[in-house]
Amino acid sequence: MYVLEFEKPIIALRSKIAELQAMHEAGEVDVTDEIKKLEQKAAKLETNTYKHLGDWEKTLLARHPLRPYTLDFIEHCTTGFEELHGDRHFRDDPSIVGGICKIDKHPFMVIGHQKGRNTAENVLRNFGMPHPEGYRKALRLMKLAEKFGMPILTLIDTPGAYPGLGAEERGQSEAIAVNLREMAALKVPVIAVVTGEGGSGGALALGVANRVLMFEHSIYSVISPEGCASILYGDGSRAQEAAQNLKYVARELSKLGIIDGIIKEPIGGAHAKPEEALDNLKAEVLKNLKDLKKLNPEALVEDRWEKFRQIGVFAESR
Repeated sequence: MYVLEFEKPIIALRSKIAELQAMHEAGEVDVTDEIKKLEQKAAKLETNTYKHLGDWEKTLLARHPLRPYTLDFIEHCTTGFEELHGDRHFRDDPSIVGGICKIDKHPFMVIGHQKGRNTAENVLRNFGMPHPEGYRKALRLMKLAEKFGMPILTLIDTPGAYPGLGAEERGQSEAIAVNLREMAALKVPVIAVVTGEGGSGGALALGVANRVLMFEHSIYSVISPEGCASILYGDGSRAQEAAQNLKYVARELSKLGIIDGIIKEPIGGAHAKPEEALDNLKAEVLKNLKDLKKLNPEALVEDRWEKFRQIGVFAESR
């Protein structure tokens, strides 16, 4: 079991309850009342713990290896999914998956980062860090969706774009920049959801959307806390301190107007009850789609443009 530090008191209490239940079922002793009290205590502790998580604790949850990924959403929330491969330039990049499907009765192009559950899968998926061909594949699918008038859903969960030599030689920065430009002009509804870790331009390359949503315990930032600490403090071990200053959790980004909504997670995080979390995600996507369908193609582009123009403030000096 993958247990985070702040979860240990909860796990210890749950283990004690399991021991008492085993004794009770074996007929050794009647501990019904004790079990009931401990269950109430555990429920209260769990609720309070996840209600008052700090930014670093949320970061750990966002990176949890059992968190639902793009393919989990596709399996649970869509029908008729047909995966599309390749960027038509170099190769297929498994760290980004995408294809045509239906969410309820609505046709969608779903595109998202994909991490692995074990070492072999993570090597295949490059730990969710796309190469430039991954972003070019994503853009190819977005353009296909635009051609056929399909709304686009992107699911963001990456530490960032892969910074390797080969990726840079094949135009990593250019691929991301082109995605930003082209996504801004798409004439179909675009909804982006940060499901886990939204890192740097690697996340933003799928994030220029009419509506940007985040799971309750996800993060979205220009840099990781470790990278921020290394640059600002010269000490990557001060990541927890950096996390408090980055303001990259959903509640802070909502206050700043950078995101448009927060998707509730079950107590314990999205990995604790993935189907419930994915159902919440699906409901929010369909709710936002209903609003966006009221806009014509030109209005969708204008809506997206105005949304990002409102982020940040600048002053000109003479």
